[in-house]
Parts: sequence; structure tokens; C-alpha cells
Amino acid sequence: MPTPQDKIPADIPENAIKTSSFPPEMAPEQELLYRDVLLALEEHHVPYAVAGAFALREYTGICRMTKDLDIFLPPEAAGNALNVLQAAGFECEITDPVWLAKAHRNDFFVDLITGMSNATLVVDQCWIKRARPAQIVGVNTRVLAPEELLASKLFVIRRERFDGADIAHIVYGTQGKLQWDRVLQLTGGHWEILLWMLLFFRYNYPAQTSYVPRWLWHDLLQRLNEAVEHPETNAPFRGSLVDDYMFAIDVNEWKMADLLQQYRSQSPKIEASRCP
Repeated sequence: MPTPQDKIPADIPENAIKTSSFPPEMAPEQELLYRDVLLALEEHHVPYAVAGAFALREYTGICRMTKDLDIFLPPEAAGNALNVLQAAGFECEITDPVWLAKAHRNDFFVDLITGMSNATLVVDQCWIKRARPAQIVGVNTRVLAPEELLASKLFVIRRERFDGADIAHIVYGTQGKLQWDRVLQLTGGHWEILLWMLLFFRYNYPAQTSYVPRWLWHDLLQRLNEAVEHPETNAPFRGSLVDDYMFAIDVNEWKMADLLQQYRSQSPKIEASRCP
């Protein structure tokens, strides 16, 4: 009988699961937690959208076990969300005021996410307005639009986690029917990361190259050609935005610019009156 989890080779992490359309089993306590959180946010009209594994499933059909529920919301709404959940009996904490808070009950939790950990992207009300209707654990709610979902994964490229396959699956699963202007808008000055991810998509799906419109290929490749022909000799080092551990030596010993800290210092912060 087919199973979504085959025997994992010794050199693969134990929690690695092959992609599959098989719905994973969820503990009743976990499902109840997710339902209670979503209902509480809905009741108090907190602006949010679901991301992560549940949103990925909407656009790709990929089902995978998830240890948490990813809730995206603007920084100014995060404090209210935490207060609402704490009043509903959840233990809440601000894990990183730049982008992440958590709500716990027993061994299960949800992540409240206001942007990327490197502060290159911050969720705003437009992300919520553009979200698509969806039903999750029996609750009528919404998931991020595919453009925002794709953008949210652009910088998940650390040594221990790489979401490039998710991006490739989003493009493939939607057959490229994305608002690419919106993707470019979200990407902003980090267009090289987008080009890298689209090349990764093309490598995996060469027969579906046209899922990325020709004008976008030309646009990004022209930008690259211009950057190669006329490099900015005073452009700052950007490695810390990718992974501040792998590129720590560049900042700490080679004294290159630390854009990560600059971005994070300028990012709006999560604040809540009741949470530590």
C-alpha cells in the first residue's frame, strides 16, 4: 500500500518527508488548537491570512505534516492577535519582535508572522486583502495569494532549510498564472533572488519554461546583463541577508557591511500589552 513516508536513508534528517498528495494524520489536540485559534481571530476580526503548509496545499496539492500553523498578519495587528489569544487561554510569547510571535497550548502552537526574519519583507494590509478564501480544519478562512506565498519563501534559503522546491511547485501548480508584476513589486531590489529561483524552476521543469512569461525572463536577464557589464563597485555586501551564520565571517572578521542588522533595526516591531 503506498505511503507518503518511505524508509529514509541514513544521511537524510529523520523528519524529512517525501512530497506527496497523501493528507497527513493530525493529532486531535493539534487540530483543535488550530480551529480554536482561527475561530478566535475570526470572532475578533483580526486581519490575517494562513500561509505555510496549508497555503501550499491550496496551490500545489502537496500535503505534508506540519508542526505549526503559520498566521501572517501586519505588525500593527499582531499585538491585538496576541491579546485575543491570551484572553482565550493560550500561552503567548514574542519570540522575535521583528517578525515572530507564538501562541501555545500543551505541546502544540501557532506562529504569528509579520514578515521575513531578515526584514526584507513586511506584511501589510494588502497581503490580507489579496488573500484567497479557503477552509482549514473546518473553519472558513483565507490563505495568502500565491504571489505573496511565493515572495514569503524567497529568503528561506539557509543551509538547514531551503524553500526553492516550494517556489517551483507554486509556479508549476498554478501553471504560471500569477500576477508577475506583483511578484516583482514584492521582490523589489532583491530581483537576483527571484531570478535564481526561476532558473531553479526552469531547471526542474524545462518543458514548462513558458509558465514564466517571456517578458519577465527578458526583464530579469537584461537586469543581470546590465549589472554584469556595469557592476556597482561600492555596492554593500548582502550575504547576511541570506544566512547570517554561513556569512558570519564576512561581517565579524572581514568587516563587511551587516545589512541584516540594518534591515532589522528599521523594521516595525511586534508589541503586545500582555505578552513577554
